[in-house]
Amino acid sequence: MKIGIIGTGYVGLVQGACLADTGNSVVCMDIDEKKIKGLKRGHIPIFEPGLAEIVERNISQKRIEFTTSLKYTVEQSKIIFLCLPTPQSEDGSADLTHVLGVISEMLPCINDSKIVVSKSTVPVGTCDKLQQVFKKGTRHHVEVVSNPEFLKEGAAIQDLLKPDRIIIGTHSKDAATMLRELYAPFVRTGNPIIVMDIRSAEITKYAANSFLATKITFMNDLANLCEKVGADIDCIRKGIGSDPRIGHQFLFAGAGFGGSCFPKDVKALVKTASDAGHRLRVLETVDQVNEDQKKVLVSKIQHHFKGKIKGLHFAMWGIAFKPQTDDIREAPSLALIEELLSLGVTISVHDPIAMENAKKRLGKRVTYADSSYRALEKADALIIITEWNEFRTPDFKIMRKAMKHPVIFDGRNIYDPIEIKEEGFHYYCIGRPHLQ
Repeated sequence: MKIGIIGTGYVGLVQGACLADTGNSVVCMDIDEKKIKGLKRGHIPIFEPGLAEIVERNISQKRIEFTTSLKYTVEQSKIIFLCLPTPQSEDGSADLTHVLGVISEMLPCINDSKIVVSKSTVPVGTCDKLQQVFKKGTRHHVEVVSNPEFLKEGAAIQDLLKPDRIIIGTHSKDAATMLRELYAPFVRTGNPIIVMDIRSAEITKYAANSFLATKITFMNDLANLCEKVGADIDCIRKGIGSDPRIGHQFLFAGAGFGGSCFPKDVKALVKTASDAGHRLRVLETVDQVNEDQKKVLVSKIQHHFKGKIKGLHFAMWGIAFKPQTDDIREAPSLALIEELLSLGVTISVHDPIAMENAKKRLGKRVTYADSSYRALEKADALIIITEWNEFRTPDFKIMRKAMKHPVIFDGRNIYDPIEIKEEGFHYYCIGRPHLQ
């Protein structure tokens, strides 16, 4: 099939590369000329394991091409995927400026019947609005379909090639048939393609992310209780996760969730409900508890140093909102850094992948270390905020020698408290007893 991809961020680039890899002819379009020039040379602007190899392979096979021309992309394609950003507005709603702008520019380019597929996360009713715009703006038939993405950064290739499910929101049997054919190579083991009405598909994406965010926040809130009553959140996680109705995923307590999806989607669904005259009170609480959780380590730091932290120097391991990505959007590390800097400390940071994005965001306000051990030099304490594998089994003797004080504040519970105590460290974590 001839496929057009509008937007080459995480979703668009992964979508385009994987569809090309199954034999389709794919045109990826973006207005960023520098990005497109780089993609034509095989330069991938994001960190996503396995993506570079797929793009390079399909460039060489001439199954994927990159352009800044919207007209060319629309004219060449039968199915056009909208993979555009929908950032959070000040009131919490999703900003549809990019989506509506592109639709307006597409109208004079439509030269035949098309299927326009919304991969972007948009509020309920958006696809119906887009359908009306096409109906009024072109004599050709355009069918708008909702096809939300469920890609995890750091595992996006696997998620697309072997999806748990594919959601197609449409009223058109022909559109559903074409998308089933397109996605058939990815569901050979029988995972479902679920066809539903458009509005249900739009809400499904928000509901999925919001439910996962709720699981994380429930465990974080419970972890804070555990610290007050002397319980261990890891034991509780194993106890409740063994119940198949609950499951093991998204039960790890920590210093809050971040990223480009969960925080934004929770707020957007709350705003959608408010606009409809309904309060999603659970999600309102999820949002507030998560914002508080991002700073939970500050109180532990203040307690350990008896409130006297001005002038201290801390090392921080991890900036990305999670491992296997360079994405720092809404990362808990940023909230923690801002709070600590306001209290007069200095910080050295190290992240295996996200250092360049950190420099763009934080500038010269922190020091950037080229290794995890270098970050520890003369540090009064270490703060761990992203659970990269390389942080899990360090040489504690080297760490103690580099640091001024052997103190670790672990926002991801990656170490065993007893083992850390035996290594001579004061160790503070989330929802587990502090061993003196």
